[in-house]
Amino acid sequence: MLGWTARMFLVDDEQRVLIPVGAHGEQVGAHLSIDGTLAGRAFRLVEPVHARSAQPALWVPLLDGVHRFGVVLFGFPAGTDLDAPHVRDAYRMLADATGHLVAAKAPYGDAFRRVTRLRERAVASELLWDLLPPLTFGCEDLVLSAILAPTYDVAADAFDYSVLDGVAHLAVLDATGHALPGTVLVAVTLAAMRKSRRESRSLYDTVQAMDEIVALQGRREAFVTGVVAELDLTTGRLRYINAGHPAPLLMRAGKVVKHLEGGRRILLGLGEGIASVAEEWLEPGDRVVFYTDGVTEARSADNEQFGVPRLVDQLERSTAGGLPAPETLRLVARDVLEHQHGVLQDDATLLVAEWATGEERGYTPDPGHGPYGT
Repeated sequence: MLGWTARMFLVDDEQRVLIPVGAHGEQVGAHLSIDGTLAGRAFRLVEPVHARSAQPALWVPLLDGVHRFGVVLFGFPAGTDLDAPHVRDAYRMLADATGHLVAAKAPYGDAFRRVTRLRERAVASELLWDLLPPLTFGCEDLVLSAILAPTYDVAADAFDYSVLDGVAHLAVLDATGHALPGTVLVAVTLAAMRKSRRESRSLYDTVQAMDEIVALQGRREAFVTGVVAELDLTTGRLRYINAGHPAPLLMRAGKVVKHLEGGRRILLGLGEGIASVAEEWLEPGDRVVFYTDGVTEARSADNEQFGVPRLVDQLERSTAGGLPAPETLRLVARDVLEHQHGVLQDDATLLVAEWATGEERGYTPDPGHGPYGT
């Protein structure tokens, strides 16, 4: 009726390319690189980008809330004013509806999952990815973003989050072992944590329950490290327990200002850990970065670790460049992979929690706001 055209492109599991998808979930053309293309720019920066074509056309981010599924290429009749409010509102509405439909319908079949994987996945990875929440989430006063690599092979890391009664529950976990047993161990740890959380148990009791299930499942031969945290979205109070895991990083005004070293206890699974709950009061705009040692201990061919300084540098440069959190994490994962010449030796997982940054207001239903501007 409008004379518009539309083509949907979904991002692959490793977030490297955009794949054109047809009406039945099949691939219908060549991949487009995320880096170095106009389509990729729309995906990376979460903003519309004018396409190079004879007719007016736009690459528009394909989102469900803050979760990036890919992009849509909209074509318009000659003479269409792409800056006109009614045109902008229409393509934004269509892209939003499409993103929501992808999110809602994907769990009912395998078409999208089949087209976005570029090679076979190990059973362990298949199991883990079916347990994880979406990579991004936003609500009032909070934006969360996570990434886990590699996506096809190793699978002993995990992350989780939930927002309930004004409190964000956050976790990053790392199980010993890198095959199916490690995945099973981290899966039951996730289940124990979620069970305790849904029964409204305290943070301390939740970690104790996780310790008990790891001791039972791992038989004191396999263990889990992790950080489990709660963030009060009204006050900014962060409470956390760290079980033998790298200390989270606190970012303020675009800089890493602190390593959160409190709340220490021994590994989950030893059955004898006693920990106090640490507290940190966040300021509006703060980011907390959780990560596993697969990021910082990644080694190059000459045995040089990626290290915390490189991680801090990438986080700060991306923040200074105004990049959204999902894109920042994608770049970190890319850097870690390149540091190891394309072969990850361990899982690399990151989770970023942004408190009251103002970014979350861009994902409210108000048609005057959003990732596409006003």
